Amino acid sequence: MGVAQPPADAAGPDHGRRRRHGVRRIDRAVTDPMSNVEKGTLVHNVGLAVRQLGAQSVLASAVMAKHFQLHPTDLEVLDLIFVRKSVSAGDIIKATGLTSGSITALLDRLEKRQLIVRERDPNDGRRTCVCLNRTVSAPIEAAYLPRQRAMSALWSTYDDAALEIVIDFLTRSTALLVECTQQVGQDVAGPAPGSGSEAKPRRRRAATRD
Repeated sequence: MGVAQPPADAAGPDHGRRRRHGVRRIDRAVTDPMSNVEKGTLVHNVGLAVRQLGAQSVLASAVMAKHFQLHPTDLEVLDLIFVRKSVSAGDIIKATGLTSGSITALLDRLEKRQLIVRERDPNDGRRTCVCLNRTVSAPIEAAYLPRQRAMSALWSTYDDAALEIVIDFLTRSTALLVECTQQVGQDVAGPAPGSGSEAKPRRRRAATRD
């Protein structure tokens, strides 16, 4: 990750112990049999940790978005474009679960701020690609550098095998989250529960006597 990792014996006894302990825990989770109760507890704790990370990520993104006078969703889409280099509106819809109209309005806002550029796909003239205007987005990218350096320093304390597991976990979890987001988008196409717009049962007419 761009940060040199010192040998365990050179990093001090505490650092070496933490590193060895962390790697040993991962190895045991992969290779050693455990009861369903233990596995269930671990899975539960993973879920809690992921939720905490996700919540903190949302809060941090909201602070950054406010600093640059952007909507939090706009900033997240900017990050998506940054990671993928070039995306279509359809790609963004798939990743966010938002409607076509919402994404069009979002991209219009970003284009008005000159943060993105819309270009025709050279391989498909009917398809429009969205790219970052790196000159204008440079201050936003620079604001993330301290966080990136701190995270890289942390991640570099793990060995290669542990990082491979982390990459696999995050990649597969992200793909699953995209699927779940799409499903939610399909589900909310109908009226939301409690919105008052659900189909109401028809009242039966009271029988009238002659």
